Amino acid sequence: MSLWLVRAGRYGEQEESALQHNVAAIGWDDLPDLSSIKSKEELKDLYERVYPGNKKMALANEVGQLWTFINKIQVNDLIVLPLKLRYAIAIGRVMGPYQYRTDLSPNIYHARPVKWIKTDIPRTAFEQDLLYSFGACMTVCQILRNKAEERVLAILEGKKPPPPIPGRGEAEPSTEEEEPSTDVEQVARDQIVEYLNRKFKGHDLARIVDVVLQAQGYVTRRSEPGPDGGVDILAGAGPMGFSTPRLCVQVKSSQSPADVTILRNLLGSMKTFDAEQGLLISWGGFNQAVLKEARQSFFTVRLWDSGDLLEAILKNYDNLPKDLQAELPLKRIWGLVVEEE
Repeated sequence: MSLWLVRAGRYGEQEESALQHNVAAIGWDDLPDLSSIKSKEELKDLYERVYPGNKKMALANEVGQLWTFINKIQVNDLIVLPLKLRYAIAIGRVMGPYQYRTDLSPNIYHARPVKWIKTDIPRTAFEQDLLYSFGACMTVCQILRNKAEERVLAILEGKKPPPPIPGRGEAEPSTEEEEPSTDVEQVARDQIVEYLNRKFKGHDLARIVDVVLQAQGYVTRRSEPGPDGGVDILAGAGPMGFSTPRLCVQVKSSQSPADVTILRNLLGSMKTFDAEQGLLISWGGFNQAVLKEARQSFFTVRLWDSGDLLEAILKNYDNLPKDLQAELPLKRIWGLVVEEE
């Protein structure tokens, strides 16, 4: 059994369809059905006809990923799908060979049938070296180093994974021609999230949310540690917090995805406190039942996972209190955005 990284679009545009229809899917939509391709050279010739003008290294890289997807990935192998629309990772098991599908969605043609085992594993469940491997800037590649398969299986089974081998984890390229680069922005975000997870546990996480809301212009009242009646923070707009919107905020620092009971409790608290809107923050993300039910409350409730909270911190960092900035020292670093040739 092998472990493979298979992405679902640069911006996550194929994620929901892939999870809904139980497939792993890749792009290259202009390519026809690849079921009859017998060799890598045949695939290369077809690719050059459909996508002419590629440089030699880029051509080898693209063809290598396609060949891996249709030929090297085997039934019972594991697929890792880092989600873009949520701060979570989905993992599934390959159930069959390559398929050319025209019945799923307008942007899914090349697919492998997959049984998704878990679709809501928070990124914080994985060590930094595995997250580094998951950040490879390729659509398809194999994850080999640092006992990756064994550790991912342990997480799937709810067991404590074996410790990583010292050193940075990396992904193996799907071709011999090119080593995969890494999404350094995502790596940096994962490092910040891991730091927040270590330094701001329990009620300290509510403290960070409190100052972020203040930086956004709200007047807040945070509950003291202990029973909070279903509300960690009350927030209101205006100089004294009397204006609308009025928010009830619930903060859950658990590593496990929040269930629908927590959302329903927040909705009840909003009625109790006469708040028009609610904010539910769950460090471990949300299960599918919460995401589905929250759609019915789109105009009254927002869900934040650890990635959403990080985004709010980064947007408002300059307006956070100096003492909190000292506890969470960050600085901006400019880097060149290298577009694909």
